[in-house]
Amino acid sequence: MQEFSIAQLMVPLSEYATVSEDATLYDAVMALERAQEKYSYKHSEYRHRAILVLDQRGKVVGKISQIDVLRGLEPKYKEILEGRGFRGVGFSKKFLKSMLKDYVLFDSPLHDICRKASEQPVTKFMETPSEGEIIAETASLDEVIHQFVIGHHQSLLVTRGEDVIGIIRLTDVFTAVFHMMKECKLP
Repeated sequence: MQEFSIAQLMVPLSEYATVSEDATLYDAVMALERAQEKYSYKHSEYRHRAILVLDQRGKVVGKISQIDVLRGLEPKYKEILEGRGFRGVGFSKKFLKSMLKDYVLFDSPLHDICRKASEQPVTKFMETPSEGEIIAETASLDEVIHQFVIGHHQSLLVTRGEDVIGIIRLTDVFTAVFHMMKECKLP
């Protein structure tokens, strides 16, 4: 059975979608599109789902997920979600529809919201990686899996010393584990 290392499974930083801190949300989405067009990876056919934000020295200072981009299309979401403890709570369809009405979400045409969001800096929408979203390149696959499961993350930043050298994605780890499982001989 083939064993995989983080280095084999991670996407090198040079192949991932990145933007500078002074980029707009529009710039970030365009960078994601360009990275997806160029992407070919030997272990997984899944494309990138996030954009990394780099400071002036080229160091990773944030990440913008697909949900962050969608959240950025309606600035009122920030007001709703901050400090309200909605994360991970299930809501009825009726309640979700009432929120659209009560908070007057998407009251402007979507194309207008997109224009406004494209003028917004990525730093307004990015998430700063937590300690739990960072893993050393020398960590074992067991450690990676543990960090994904406990933290409910979609990806982890892979470091060599203080530098981020790549990103390891849950989908790639799952694919590797799936292939390992297929190789198992069951009695």
